[in-house]
Amino acid sequence: MGRTLESKQQIVGELKELLAESELALVLDYKGLSIKEMSDLRDRLRAGNAVCKVTKNTLMRRAIDGDSAWSNLDSLLTGTNAFVLIKGDVGAGVKAVQAFQKETKKSETKGGLFEGKLLSQDEIKAIADLPSKEQLMAQIAGAINAVATKVAVGINEVPSGLARADRKSTRLNSSHRCISYAVFCLKKK
Repeated sequence: MGRTLESKQQIVGELKELLAESELALVLDYKGLSIKEMSDLRDRLRAGNAVCKVTKNTLMRRAIDGDSAWSNLDSLLTGTNAFVLIKGDVGAGVKAVQAFQKETKKSETKGGLFEGKLLSQDEIKAIADLPSKEQLMAQIAGAINAVATKVAVGINEVPSGLARADRKSTRLNSSHRCISYAVFCLKKK
């Protein structure tokens, strides 16, 4: 028995909501995956703030219809598709999909869409190679800390440098006085 019109409209509404929240969509060919493997993929994606939806291409077409940000997805809607919708850290979501595909060797990425642009396989791999949001934040914090440390050392060096210069000046003055005294003493003789 097929789905009712109401249930189809409900699915399209859910897809529209998910798309509105998502930054990246990947289209996977899920042919040959077991229910257990699909559950494994969904669990991995959930950790990265992403979802995997299996739905008919016609329902996804209705969900993207009239939405310019997702309309280019239409060219990927052929065959058996699972849609990975990623919000937040897109690199983590893509890494999760690629790790799953590497382990199962059953699923293939047909393509993706990011900010209205279709992504090639190379671009999807490049996104996966990006450091995670946490790694980027740590790198930025480290760079800021290094700059702050250098500024603090530089500021601290100013008085130290003046003190060293003053000590050298004092030593030179005392040496100069000793030489002057010695010259004075020699002249007296």
